Amino acid sequence: MSGKLNITVMLGGPSAEREVSLRTGAAVVAALRSCGHTVHELDPKGPGQWTLPAGTEVVFLALHGTYGEDGTVQRELEQMRVPYTGCDPEASRLAFDKVLTKQKCVALGVPTAKFMTFRSAATKWPEGWETPVVLKPVRQGSSVGLQFVDSVHEFPAKLAESLKFDTEVLMEERIVGRETTVGILAGRALPVVEVRPKQGSYDYANKYTAGATEYFCPADFDAMTTARIQDAAHAAFNAIGGRDYARVDVMVRANGEPVVLEVNTLPGMTATSLLPKAAAAAGLSYAELCQMMVDLALRRGMAAS
Repeated sequence: MSGKLNITVMLGGPSAEREVSLRTGAAVVAALRSCGHTVHELDPKGPGQWTLPAGTEVVFLALHGTYGEDGTVQRELEQMRVPYTGCDPEASRLAFDKVLTKQKCVALGVPTAKFMTFRSAATKWPEGWETPVVLKPVRQGSSVGLQFVDSVHEFPAKLAESLKFDTEVLMEERIVGRETTVGILAGRALPVVEVRPKQGSYDYANKYTAGATEYFCPADFDAMTTARIQDAAHAAFNAIGGRDYARVDVMVRANGEPVVLEVNTLPGMTATSLLPKAAAAAGLSYAELCQMMVDLALRRGMAAS
């Protein structure tokens, strides 16, 4: 699609990922302006606390975390009948809840790590489990509240820390292997990105500190393993009912078996973000990627009208 558009980029927002969202939004705004569009920035305080600029033809969602990524703002935009980028309210709600995502994956045979959930910091270490494990708030992104537990005596303090970020915490076996992510764009899996932090794990700091993590794209897997990783990611995307684009995080065991961790329906679009890296490896510039996301939303809006 072509032509100059009146686009509103929603960025910032009220979540724990506000700062990352502001960085994503600033990059998107600059890219869309470089394409010749009129671009407005809108920083919503929360549900019902904002108004779209007059003449907005499409909304680019650069929000992350609660409200922006959990289906809430998507429902508001649906009610306004304004086209917007990314997944619909239900897929957003499912993907933002790590447990619902895993349940969908299990039901459809998509490989995912063994898991259970906790709601109380007083919970005792569960029988039948061995360390190492990972604790994650069920409804957060960007590794907010992520805790690695290497011995049972660490469990109470780390569970309490993770519960600060949500009322429910997911515990899953820590997969030993290579960490990858797969972008899904317009119905196809992009080249696999491998993530290698220079120190420690791929936590919030390593994710958003330039130079702290090395990225390899396309990742150095053989063709069969690459296809397995991409197929698992695509299956997880379909399991939550995704549309247009998302990013799926996948661990790869030493034997090449992929294990889906989670689906991100509004993945980061900063300078260090992974979906733009994967798109670049597929031959799409950052500005072309942003334009394609807008085009996908507009095509959907035209089909609905």
